[in-house]
Amino acid sequence: MKIALVGPGAMGLLFGGYLSQKHDVTLIGKDAEIMDQIEKEGVRIQETDGREQVYRPHATAEPDKLEAADLVLLFVKAGDSRKALESVKHLIGEGTFLMTLQNGAGHEKLLTQYAPQERVIIGTTNQGSYKLDAISVCHSGLGDTFLGAVSGSAGHFASVAEAFQESGISCSLSDQVKGLIWNKLMINASSSVLSGILQMPQGYIVGDEAAWSMARKLIREICAVATADGYPFDAEEQIERIQGHLQDAPGGYTSIYADLKAGRRTEVSVINGAVVEDGHRLGIPVPTHEFIVEMVHAMEGRN
Repeated sequence: MKIALVGPGAMGLLFGGYLSQKHDVTLIGKDAEIMDQIEKEGVRIQETDGREQVYRPHATAEPDKLEAADLVLLFVKAGDSRKALESVKHLIGEGTFLMTLQNGAGHEKLLTQYAPQERVIIGTTNQGSYKLDAISVCHSGLGDTFLGAVSGSAGHFASVAEAFQESGISCSLSDQVKGLIWNKLMINASSSVLSGILQMPQGYIVGDEAAWSMARKLIREICAVATADGYPFDAEEQIERIQGHLQDAPGGYTSIYADLKAGRRTEVSVINGAVVEDGHRLGIPVPTHEFIVEMVHAMEGRN
């Protein structure tokens, strides 16, 4: 399979490296110097047991020189998606699948402007990765990746799931992928975003009475919206699940934490913002999420 992967960040390098074992992968990034370095030296992936391996995807900062791909995989920050898609739209041919594994929800609204709905793949992954340097990552978390359709059956994406699976990435098709995305939002749009605002590790959220009270409000609002969207969740079960997760990994830091600390734009618009948008669409009150979105944007505005 000919794959163009847009966004060589930590997750892009991880997936690009693994997929290059069995497929023709080209990483597309903005920094020509780093892309040249990857082209010459490869991508180095360090596993949690200390093993390291170098993988050999291609890399370029000039996507205009490439031809149409079988799969275009988007791994940029949500705020950069439209610009990224404009730069690679010539790679999206009649038979191309356009896919996202980005954080948050609602990305299909943009992707279906660049490819027919039946060729747009939305997904979620429990894989974890963080950068060690420009071309090296630590594969910090193993987990399943799920792919689904914007509507209808995911069955016609079987070849993509097989490509991931044969490259060592556990991958399944799901006709309930939107429910899985809601499930992932439970923690990203509650404790994770609060960790970023407070600039504290995730364990602080569950250990502080006021922070945990706000997290519970966020979780209850998410559950109400998801349930109204056709994906029922029990709020008390989700609160208990997330409490256990935070207690098991109290030292965890999140992408929103890192973005706010570094003065970068966050992805709050597709995390809490997605809850707000769907809440308004479905007539479900989401005042805590509205506050969080405004608070994070106000913090971004300081820079």
